[in-house]
Amino acid sequence: MIDIDKIRRSAGIIGESDQIYEMLTLIGQVANTDISVLITGESGSGKEVVAKAIHKNSRRKFEKMIIVNCAAIPSGVIESELFGHKKGSFTGAIEGRVGYFQAAHKGTIFLDEIGELPIETQAKLLRVIEQGEFMRVGDTNIIKTDVRIIAATNRELSKEVKEGSFRQDLYFRLKTININVL
Repeated sequence: MIDIDKIRRSAGIIGESDQIYEMLTLIGQVANTDISVLITGESGSGKEVVAKAIHKNSRRKFEKMIIVNCAAIPSGVIESELFGHKKGSFTGAIEGRVGYFQAAHKGTIFLDEIGELPIETQAKLLRVIEQGEFMRVGDTNIIKTDVRIIAATNRELSKEVKEGSFRQDLYFRLKTININVL
């Protein structure tokens, strides 16, 4: 049985429309799974609130939820931010760094504005989704991670796939469940 009021309270979701009720029901259905979720909607529609509701109602709720705004990280450093890097792997890498995926181990990572990810980084993200593993920048060791991935975008990713700016395989992996925030 899904407790709609508990889900509503956990993230401060307001509204009584049929669409809100359907969204809360879907959150309740997917929260305790490890399925990747794609949240779509206009900027400012509350996509992050939905991601928090999923996390707070999941079995991972006592672990970290790392929020990453992909649009705010320059393409030259996004891989280092997401996956970490080894000391000396590039100019200025004076020490090793743990990336967001390693920091979120056992928890949830929310990739906001996923449509902004460079195509090369999308391939590495796909490996994390499919295999639960990644390599830090400049490293040859594989790191395993157990992380729930929730992604959000205000873009029409199906259109981006057709234009070649977003990987089709990643798109299908992310949109296993799609929650559209109105």
